[in-house]
Amino acid sequence: MEISVLETEKKRIKPEDSKLGFGQFFTDHMFSMDYSEEKGWHDARIEPYSEISLLPAAMVFHYGQAIFEGLKAYRTPEGKIQLFRARDNFARFNRSAKGMCMPEIDVDFVMQALKKLILVEKNWVPGSDGTSLYIRPTMIATDSFLGVRASNTYRFFIILSPVAAYYAEGFNPLKIWVSTDHVRAVRGGVGEFKTAGNYAASLTAGTEAVEAGYAQVLWLDGIERKYIEEVGAMNIFFLMGDKLVTPELSGSILPGITRYSVIQLAQKWGITVSERKISIDELIEAEKAGELKEVFGSGTAAVISPVKEVRYGDKVIKIGDGTPGTLTMKLYNALTDIQYGKKEDTENWIEPI
Repeated sequence: MEISVLETEKKRIKPEDSKLGFGQFFTDHMFSMDYSEEKGWHDARIEPYSEISLLPAAMVFHYGQAIFEGLKAYRTPEGKIQLFRARDNFARFNRSAKGMCMPEIDVDFVMQALKKLILVEKNWVPGSDGTSLYIRPTMIATDSFLGVRASNTYRFFIILSPVAAYYAEGFNPLKIWVSTDHVRAVRGGVGEFKTAGNYAASLTAGTEAVEAGYAQVLWLDGIERKYIEEVGAMNIFFLMGDKLVTPELSGSILPGITRYSVIQLAQKWGITVSERKISIDELIEAEKAGELKEVFGSGTAAVISPVKEVRYGDKVIKIGDGTPGTLTMKLYNALTDIQYGKKEDTENWIEPI
């Protein structure tokens, strides 16, 4: 399939790196292609960033067939541009597609399309410390039909956004709030897929957390309401004694690409990593016993986010002295050094553009 290119006639004003924030600005162009049962994926194109025209009966609005990914491109000190584990993101995209009864994409072709799009928009890749080009591949159902079934037609698109740090706190430790009244997902549902509805389900609790002075929600399992699962936009890790513990993938937790990277690096450094169930009560007892050394979240948007406080009802769990822990800092530095090309990629995670 050929990729056509239609350049915009009116280019946007590119913001200064110091004004970026997260998810506020978008580049001049996007990649799009369409799917039908008769043609498969077709009409691959790079086109001006613009509105998408859909009929009011488009199935994405009514039955929630919408999936997406989040990955980044980074500018190295030499000015080159590179991707971090992009193929893993598109492999996860295909798992989400299969789970949501949507057509899979050809990873090699989409990688080619993404690289071509980024080359068209290369001047939008910021170069200041902590900045990057956020990449959002998305697929939506487009059939105009009211009735519960999978759509027969879809739109796939990729948009690009130059960004700074995800959290306003930057790398400063966060406070997170355990939701006791709401759950994000249950085993056997769609919690392990990156689908829009999972994030809609998190909004009420997320708003309550912010109103209480906390940055994110720490979710418990949807059945027993006692086992820790993930944070709103991140997987979660606990350094307990000399072991790094993270919730096992139970079918209701998103399998994070950064999560995999943290586990691989920690194991390479000789740290014992335990993927298992961990209850909120165990976390409380670990703090009482002085065993809870560090807590951090991991995700594409924030990379590594240290946590200084966890609130569960009236109980406030304090972690260390409120500053980023030694392992947290080491992981953050190791990952960002690879992403930005400051250190050798010994893990084969980088793909140059």
